[in-house]
Amino acid sequence: MHASVAAGLEGIVGECGGSAMCATCHVYIPVDEQARRSFPAVSAVEEAMLDSAAAERTSESRLGCQLSVTDSFDGLEIRLPERQL
Repeated sequence: MHASVAAGLEGIVGECGGSAMCATCHVYIPVDEQARRSFPAVSAVEEAMLDSAAAERTSESRLGCQLSVTDSFDGLEIRLPERQL
């Protein structure tokens, strides 16, 4: 989320600055189950925020502010929802 906001990427608002309190950095990560295990688990706070996201929540939904970009995600394509607010 921080990298997206700093780069001016349209579609990521990051209204709460990364505190997992607004769901305006909702993203869809279309990866298989094995790759999904390399991401940190969804916390209770993230679960609650995803439930209040403006766009549909799916099994691929995550909050961008809860994911740290590492070299292991090179080439991963993350989709953005139609709306964040």
